[in-house]
Amino acid sequence: MYKEIKFRTSSRQEMVNVMDQVQEFVEESKVQEGLCFVYCPHTTGGLVVNSYRDPKTMEDITIEIDRIVPTRVDFLHTFDTPSDAAGHVKSSLVGVHQTFIVHEGELLLGHSQGILFAEFDGPRDRRVLIKLLDSAG
Repeated sequence: MYKEIKFRTSSRQEMVNVMDQVQEFVEESKVQEGLCFVYCPHTTGGLVVNSYRDPKTMEDITIEIDRIVPTRVDFLHTFDTPSDAAGHVKSSLVGVHQTFIVHEGELLLGHSQGILFAEFDGPRDRRVLIKLLDSAG
């Protein structure tokens, strides 16, 4: 089973909660036991699992990633823009995929965990891909 989530980000850098769409897909699939793969097919975006209940957490993560990899003009690869080059490095550090366990028809996450799309060079049209594997056969 496969699903594609499409959305548009609104800022150069932000976190977009995609957990509800992923959970909805798992529920609609009727898969009781299996794995859920979530993938970001973008070189300037990533996927983060962290607290979504306090929006300041997402701001802190974005600020700290930007502190570690600031946008600057001395990147060796600036085919597009310095922000694009910084986004490539941030995406590589954060990662573009997450795997989750589906147990008894539910996506297993901690009580405050969310699945967040990390935008590093927006605003842009984005998509997140979901693939479910049913271990029942």
